[in-house]
Amino acid sequence: MAMTNNPLLDFTDLPLFDRIKPEHVAPAVDALLADAETALQTVTAPEFPADWNAISKVLDVASERFSRAWGAVGHLNAVADTPELRAAYNEAMPRVTAFWTRLGSDERLYAKYKAIDVATLNAEQRQAHRNAVRNFVLGGAELQGDAKKRFADIQERQAELSQKFSENALDATDAFAYYAAFGELDGVPEDVVSAARSAAETEGKDGYKLTLKMPCYLPVMQFAKSSALREKLYRAYVTRASEFGDTAFDNTALITEILALREEEARLLGYNNFGELSVVPKMAESPEQVVKFLGDLAIKAKPYGERDLADLRVFASEQLSITDPQPWDWSYIGEKLKEARYAFSEQEVKQYFPAPKVMAGLFKIVETLFEVAIRRDSAPTWHPSVEFYRIERQTPQGVQKVGQFYLDPSARAAKRGGAWMDDVRARWLRPDNGVLQTPIAQLVCNFASGVDGKPPLLTHDDVTTLFHEFGHGLHHMLTQVNERDVSGISGVEWDAVELPSQFMENFCWEWDVLKHMTAHVDTGEPLPRALFDKMTAAKNFQSGLQTLRQIEFSLFDMLLHTEYHAADAKPGDVMALLGKVRAEVAVMPSPPFSRTPNTFSHIFSGGYAAGYYSYKWAEVLSADAYAAFEETVGADGEPNIETGRKYRQAILEAGGSRSAMDSFKAFRGREPQLDALLRHQGMAQAQPA
Repeated sequence: MAMTNNPLLDFTDLPLFDRIKPEHVAPAVDALLADAETALQTVTAPEFPADWNAISKVLDVASERFSRAWGAVGHLNAVADTPELRAAYNEAMPRVTAFWTRLGSDERLYAKYKAIDVATLNAEQRQAHRNAVRNFVLGGAELQGDAKKRFADIQERQAELSQKFSENALDATDAFAYYAAFGELDGVPEDVVSAARSAAETEGKDGYKLTLKMPCYLPVMQFAKSSALREKLYRAYVTRASEFGDTAFDNTALITEILALREEEARLLGYNNFGELSVVPKMAESPEQVVKFLGDLAIKAKPYGERDLADLRVFASEQLSITDPQPWDWSYIGEKLKEARYAFSEQEVKQYFPAPKVMAGLFKIVETLFEVAIRRDSAPTWHPSVEFYRIERQTPQGVQKVGQFYLDPSARAAKRGGAWMDDVRARWLRPDNGVLQTPIAQLVCNFASGVDGKPPLLTHDDVTTLFHEFGHGLHHMLTQVNERDVSGISGVEWDAVELPSQFMENFCWEWDVLKHMTAHVDTGEPLPRALFDKMTAAKNFQSGLQTLRQIEFSLFDMLLHTEYHAADAKPGDVMALLGKVRAEVAVMPSPPFSRTPNTFSHIFSGGYAAGYYSYKWAEVLSADAYAAFEETVGADGEPNIETGRKYRQAILEAGGSRSAMDSFKAFRGREPQLDALLRHQGMAQAQPA
């Protein structure tokens, strides 16, 4: 193949997602690796000046091209997985990992950076320089000889294991299918039943195809009257990628090896455990501080969790004749209790949230609050359902393109579960040509598709997820920082990166926002105020249990990376540690066959290792930030534009160009306080008896 025909080597504008094929991966990686390697050798030569801009013009330009191309391959691997693409990705990954490890640990490059005269740098460059020097240390640049080689081997092996973990989780999820008879689906929402029938017909099968994808799994657990059906799906879901299923997808051994390698990496760098290493670039000062934070929050939340569980037990016994609830019953009981207590169901609410109307409402609040415009745009995509948009701002010089984003909303086979935002490229005043490169983001969700000619219907949780990911996207796209390594989300402390995403979730509970984004799928009528009031009353339904669940995950993650030691570990120790955490924090019993760690992709393949606490940590920041909007809301209920502008400038536009605490204080005028979070979650009043 002629290299000129390789879409991964076309950097004129947008990625050519519709043309990228598995056979393009190896040649592109080879070519871009060679370019990046040449650039590295050039800037580390003795005669090359220790100058920020000179290094950037050569090395950053080459490495950014490589990063963008590999990012496109990784993205397709996540959203359009095929055996051929997976093979090409896995074949190239060791070379890619080896290069980034070598780049981050090159003592010659480290010396160049240390020799740069910081007095010649602007504020953004100084922050990027501080981060770079720190990252060289964490990347093994000060290691020598065998230690350095071992460090590189660890990085390569960890990359392989994390990828395999992700593949196993996806394959185990995709491998399950149950073809139910119509009589088993009593209570299941009509749109879910229709989608299940269509899925079975597509395969030429009888019955209704049920899967473990969330748009199918969750409504079955919430609404199916058949306890036997719920048990079948529940057992399959909580034992995915474990010894209880197809052992080809079992992640147990991978978890053990990943933990051992992380511990070894930390010790090579002079830390006692991976938890200590993980918090170095974060806001938190130590694992002990994180554990205390989580423990204090658990103490506040536990009485509410105990009350929530007691409510469920009483209702199950008195109203549903379920005297001994099983793990697969809780979602069903919870939905029935919510319907009884607040006189509405998630299925009723869902009818008012067709996806196109929701998107229009989301765009309206973003456009109003942050003084931008969102317009449809065109770009090559990886699937027909993917949409592409541009964000613009009116300036004295005319309309200015701020950023662009892809939106991939629907669940489908060969697409990783969950929701995420990723960057295609960052805002950057390019040193090679002086052109201001605008940022591009990818927003990925896994919502149900439309059926019977109707648009997709979103649950309110789906709407919240969409706002969450869009908050990440705004952080990336609205930045005004010109230095790539600290623009947008780059350089932001990991435990603060959820602030803008969780901040946006709050608007999903504002009537003056919500009324613009609802229209009944059949009648077009907006969400009735009475139904919204019921939703608001139910907002903190089981918030104690939900908070404890997040604390359980967060504490397990941190203790796994501080207290678990590979050298003396025995089979079952990971589950034993989770059991210890549950005994301390949880109030809802968990079955012994559950294997939650085996699909805990956030910490084993998603970058949140010893960092899952970030969700709760950042929630304190986001709730306090949103309180500023509550304090300044207009008489008409509309958010205050001045507050929106201040938030945009202090948080979103600043990106990683300064510490997250400095950005927060620039917006709020003080350090964050816990009060707003407890109030938002209904845990600020006197504790329940």
